Amino acid sequence: MTAPLEGVVVADFSRVLAGPLATSTLADLGAEVVKVERPATGDDTRAWGPPWTETGSSYFACANRSKKSLELDLRDPDDLRVAEELVSRADVLVENFRTGTLDRLGLGYERARALNPGLVYCSVSGFGAGAGADLPGYDFVVQAVGGLMSITGDADGEPTKVGVALVDVLTGKDAVIGILAALADRERTGLGQHVEVNLLSSLLGGLANQASAYLATGVAPTRMGNQHPSIAPYETLRCRDGLIAVACGNDGQFVRLVKALALGALAEDERFATNPARVEHREALVAALEGVLGRHDAEHWQRVLTEADVPVGVVGDVGAGVRRAEELGLRPTVDLPAPHAAQVRHPITYSRSSVREPTPPPALGEHNDQVRRWLTDEMRRP
Repeated sequence: MTAPLEGVVVADFSRVLAGPLATSTLADLGAEVVKVERPATGDDTRAWGPPWTETGSSYFACANRSKKSLELDLRDPDDLRVAEELVSRADVLVENFRTGTLDRLGLGYERARALNPGLVYCSVSGFGAGAGADLPGYDFVVQAVGGLMSITGDADGEPTKVGVALVDVLTGKDAVIGILAALADRERTGLGQHVEVNLLSSLLGGLANQASAYLATGVAPTRMGNQHPSIAPYETLRCRDGLIAVACGNDGQFVRLVKALALGALAEDERFATNPARVEHREALVAALEGVLGRHDAEHWQRVLTEADVPVGVVGDVGAGVRRAEELGLRPTVDLPAPHAAQVRHPITYSRSSVREPTPPPALGEHNDQVRRWLTDEMRRP
């Protein structure tokens, strides 16, 4: 089996997370990714730690496997010529400089298109190329101004960021979608195009029902902790030793829940018989459920409620999530050669295609000689 993007060459001028995550996904799919980095320092995340591994920053490692590192100073005329040759041979270019920076350096979209009309040129920004072009885009700031923090955290607490750079992750995935769509269009037309994504738009797109609720009512949603604004019980509930997440998305699941807890009468109570009623009387419902759940540990209730076909799970840490995926046969990780740490596996499986066997994240400039040799001969892949 071959990887879906085998033979595709990606010039990766991105750094930090959203862009590198996108190009890392393209590498998983078989593309040859050349990561262009600043001499001496490289990608910002090479210095982001702790935690550190034997080979460097674990943050850098999460988004840069299976790439080749090429050091170039785009302000140096000789290095710029090398970059131009790379662009002329690439199928895809990904960059997340501030809007206008690559134009000033001589590798903006118009110049790149002149070098390579079939190039798919993907720009990742914080707030778009218009009025927000001069604003630096960092996930934390976009979580704040885009409203995600306002709906995250306890109702009586401060707005809280999500525990991972979720906006960068969403934007990286949007970038991949846009790139793949543009490559498909190129199959028909022979022409590349400029694909633009920005963190704020990706965040708003990811707000889903919360954004829809605001647009429908004009009222901005607020923080509800682990509760759902439209469904109950769809929240964490306290057991004897900790929390369990219960997600009853319909009346049938609720009936199975209360029967499993020997609280079957609640299903006939007009306060709880329908989902809108349960949302209205959530406080009384939670008190009744926790009165029983508090008699046993969360693991006990996970077994009981799972057997009753109720969506449920013990609240655990990241390690517990990895172990659960292993128990379910999902193969959540892939090993890299020592001393590199294991990484999370590409999350998609294909019936006919394969994904690339990952190689370790590159050392800064590790492939300088190899890529430069490729750019001076007639080979089409580094």
